[in-house]
Amino acid sequence: MSLEKVKSFFEKHGIADRIIEFSVSSATVALAAEAIGCEPMRIAKTLAFNVDGECVLIVASGDAKVDNGKFKAFFKTKAKMYPFLEVAEICGHAAGGVCPFAVNEGVKIYLDQTLKRFETVFPAAGSSNSVIELSLEELEKYADYIEWIDVCKIAE
Repeated sequence: MSLEKVKSFFEKHGIADRIIEFSVSSATVALAAEAIGCEPMRIAKTLAFNVDGECVLIVASGDAKVDNGKFKAFFKTKAKMYPFLEVAEICGHAAGGVCPFAVNEGVKIYLDQTLKRFETVFPAAGSSNSVIELSLEELEKYADYIEWIDVCKIAE
């Protein structure tokens, strides 16, 4: 189970006790924000894209949308998200629980600039009813990310 992989990952770092599990769904930005009691923009959503046959995860703020022009300029291809039912097999976490921790080998992770507005954010923790609150420094430490990028825009 994906949540168990993430718990095991964070146990190695001594912070598994910071994972919050809900009795309700946190599978969308709105549901996660409601369950936590925070602004939707502080949810660190993780989006899975197929970039030339490779899985690329982009972690962005809850109020951000991928800017197709920026995406194409950076990745040299059109933004193409994986179908809902394929996400778990490809990245290691099912849609609604995708996070940048304990992912399948070969998955590439990028952090979007939209997150830099916050001291702490809430990424999922591998299931559709879990999150973990992390500072940006902790997110950088625990997500095996390649770099910070600018491929999103704040939704209006």
